[in-house]
Amino acid sequence: MQAIRLFLTFTILTGIIYPLLITGIANLFFKEKSQGSLVYLNGNLVGSSLIEQDFKSEKYFHGRPSTGNYNANPSGASNQGMTNKDLKNTINERKEKLKEFVTENNNYPPDLLFASGSGLDPHISPEAAKFQIPRIVKSRNFSPEQRIKLEKLVEEKIEHRDYRILGEERVNVLLLNLALDKIDLLKN
Repeated sequence: MQAIRLFLTFTILTGIIYPLLITGIANLFFKEKSQGSLVYLNGNLVGSSLIEQDFKSEKYFHGRPSTGNYNANPSGASNQGMTNKDLKNTINERKEKLKEFVTENNNYPPDLLFASGSGLDPHISPEAAKFQIPRIVKSRNFSPEQRIKLEKLVEEKIEHRDYRILGEERVNVLLLNLALDKIDLLKN
């Protein structure tokens, strides 16, 4: 009988009270993050800043490739090693799509060739964002002044290392594309 009471006590304590308490604290002090870091534009939900969106149009910055087709439910990596023939073919296909914008001094940014571990990483490196500028300028028919604004925008959207030591510099693709649409409205 004592074991049943102990079981019920800890079930209520750790299965109901503790989760409700932590959820309440998160909603009180970290409302945006606890609700999924949702991003709204003109009152409409456009995505989450924590999960990559699939931008296909040449007018937008593209994120990392996704092995799970940008679906959050079965997120994960492909688990294909560097000697895997399918991975090599996939990388070559991705290089072919990017080939037009590679210059002699500019290599392919790895994060545009390889998927992230989760397949949902919302960030790319600053180098990958800068690599895509010529494509966006061409597809949006930007003037030289708008190109300069776009280059400045990419610089402004670089998120620096957390606490100056953790992680790498990165650019959130969704937030960058939303800001890009605002620049497009400012045609000269």
